Amino acid sequence: MTTLVVSAHLWVGAAGPIVTELEAVPSRGVVIVPGARVDADGRPSWMLARRLDSALALYRAGKVLKVLVSGDHGAAAYDETNAMRRYLVERGVPARDVFMDHAGFRTRDTMERAVRVFGVRDAVICTQGLYAARTAFLAKQAGIDAVVLVSDGDRWLSLGASLRERAATVVAAFDVVVGTEPRFVGPAIDIAGDGTVTQDRQPVP
Repeated sequence: MTTLVVSAHLWVGAAGPIVTELEAVPSRGVVIVPGARVDADGRPSWMLARRLDSALALYRAGKVLKVLVSGDHGAAAYDETNAMRRYLVERGVPARDVFMDHAGFRTRDTMERAVRVFGVRDAVICTQGLYAARTAFLAKQAGIDAVVLVSDGDRWLSLGASLRERAATVVAAFDVVVGTEPRFVGPAIDIAGDGTVTQDRQPVP
């Protein structure tokens, strides 16, 4: 078992690049923001907000043209994607430039759907440092020429989060080997087009 864990981490860790500074990020067509917990009031948790702030900085700097927010919207009572969209639109990103992936239930789903549904070929991805290697690996395996920008705040992640990430890394490697499919795929959506086509019936703020 220990050998399996070490091997998975070495394989996953081979992906990249991972950067920590905005200035080091090359221009890409889109930035992908994987989902994370949304609080009971419908606002992004601190972790998700840090990812969105990084994406917002990239957009404002002209490093990216579109933002793809991908998260869990599998039930009406829990909605990560609209929370992310609202956060960005409230801070000045035009709604047409924010695309929502409502079926990003796992990082693998997010990356596979980015390619299969939205036609993404190159991207910046914003996440915490703890998750950066696995995210870069899954993006590469999906066929994305990706740069991962580490969002701040990972110093507060707990030991429990670190242990869970070790397990998630092994699962990610296994999923790639066996070819685990995303839970949903769906019709193609042009990421270069108008993001409002991905909105559901929730009113636009």
